Amino acid sequence: MFKTRITELLGIKYPIVQGGMMWVSRAELASAVSNAGGLGIITAFTFPNPEQLAAEIKKARELTDKPFGVNITLLPTLRPVDIDGYINTAIESGIKIVETAGRSPEPYMERLKGAGIKVIHKCTAVRFARTAQRIGCDAVSIDGFECAGHPGEEDITSLILIPLTADAIEIPIIASGGFGDGRGLVAALALGAEGMNMGTRFMATKESPVHDKLKEHFITMSERDTILVLRSLRNTERAYKNPTAEKVFEMEKQGATIEQLAPLISGQAGRGMLETGDVDKGLFTVGQVIGLVRDIPTVKELIDRIMKEAEEVASNFGAGGIFKPLRNPVEVAKQ
Repeated sequence: MFKTRITELLGIKYPIVQGGMMWVSRAELASAVSNAGGLGIITAFTFPNPEQLAAEIKKARELTDKPFGVNITLLPTLRPVDIDGYINTAIESGIKIVETAGRSPEPYMERLKGAGIKVIHKCTAVRFARTAQRIGCDAVSIDGFECAGHPGEEDITSLILIPLTADAIEIPIIASGGFGDGRGLVAALALGAEGMNMGTRFMATKESPVHDKLKEHFITMSERDTILVLRSLRNTERAYKNPTAEKVFEMEKQGATIEQLAPLISGQAGRGMLETGDVDKGLFTVGQVIGLVRDIPTVKELIDRIMKEAEEVASNFGAGGIFKPLRNPVEVAKQ
């Protein structure tokens, strides 16, 4: 029922892709997603140099024989990044799926495609998706305003952005931003996508390297517990609304420069929060879908539940039947 061009393109069982998350998308989580039938992603810049990325790819191969990919972000960073080195490592390590984000991957497409790599480009606008198709990307992951991380500067929600993108391009689309259960998967497919990307939801799983204290905190959070920061820099980021994020927000209102904000928005500060579980210190990204996070399952339990939910939702559209909305998927999964 859920076989799509994305499952065919990526060689996966289910149309579910794990988001590339700084500090979180490591071998253990990526391999668990791939083993459960989705596509796991390792985030390249989690590792301080290409050699350590190569070691993580090797580690993932020891944990799964299923396809997984590498995320390489082409945005400016607070530290010098050897993008060419990371791309070379992906190629030399035999990676066959690369997700790019930020700037256009056009300067790297010849090398990536020459190595037989499928390129998924993460976009925040229809015009960027058109460019991705024109330069030869195999698929796009379209980020709605609800997403964690960088939603772009135009504030277009997934409900509008996905069908607009589906109308504009021919290559397959992965829906990203606001997805975390089987209802979301069916909705994504109905809107014209052929898969869905989940980041925030995978953070709250057993295999996620996030501190257990922070995972438990996720369950108490609502869809209102995010805040948009770095808007003054035109590099908007949706983050957890904690004292650090609120301070960044207030400093921006006072005209703070990137140099003044740097100690608060440093990736290392966010990493410390994820590793220690101190929910008040550091900046970390989380999507509005956090409001749907109600438990901490294993990755396999989560994906199995999502597919069960999706099948039930889809069956509600049977000919001659009365549509019945699926409520509280966690309880449904326990039945």
